[in-house]
Amino acid sequence: MPLSPSDTPADRLLAVRLSIARAAALAGRDAQDIELIAVSKTHDADAIRPLLQAGQRHFGENRVQEAQAKWPALKAEWPDARLHLVGQLQSNKAADAVALFDAIHSLDRPSLADALAKATSAQGRTPELHVQVNIGEEAQKGGCAIGDLSALLARCAALALPVAGLMAVPPADTEAAPYFALLAKLARDHGLGRLSMGMSGDYETAVMLGATAVRVGTALFGAR
Repeated sequence: MPLSPSDTPADRLLAVRLSIARAAALAGRDAQDIELIAVSKTHDADAIRPLLQAGQRHFGENRVQEAQAKWPALKAEWPDARLHLVGQLQSNKAADAVALFDAIHSLDRPSLADALAKATSAQGRTPELHVQVNIGEEAQKGGCAIGDLSALLARCAALALPVAGLMAVPPADTEAAPYFALLAKLARDHGLGRLSMGMSGDYETAVMLGATAVRVGTALFGAR
């Protein structure tokens, strides 16, 4: 949906929420079951605050260091804000991520599972975890290979590290629906109830195919 210069953050938020509700209705779903994550990466606190004021509470960041610079103060103002890490996570940043984020969507390898298990045990808190799947088998993208998913989930279980669901980013410039459907099947096959899939260009399709969280940036903040 193109952004008008007169659009306010509240207008854009309402438009996206209405689109989610329409897609949910078409699929016979309750829109309340779908989390809208506003992807605030590269946006400063002044750009984020109007969405918080309009009632948005779930936000996504790509980098631990960037989130550390702006979110502690924002969460002090809005203690009920929930922060999601939606970008790749280095194992040496696992402890920092566990301390700051309420959900991590990019668990994709055994070494990171080990680091997160150590951090959650030490800190006594466990963010909601999603395993990121390289759903399009793209060499340049992060994510667990489809063929390695069962072994990674078994590793997490052995570490007593709870996994809530799966996350994926389909290949660009192609129809996303088959990839969303595949991710939903993988989640069902492994008994996982959460699906983090869909971005500004395809979140309505993701909702119709079972997304429980959509990660929307441009439709809320505008082009970077």
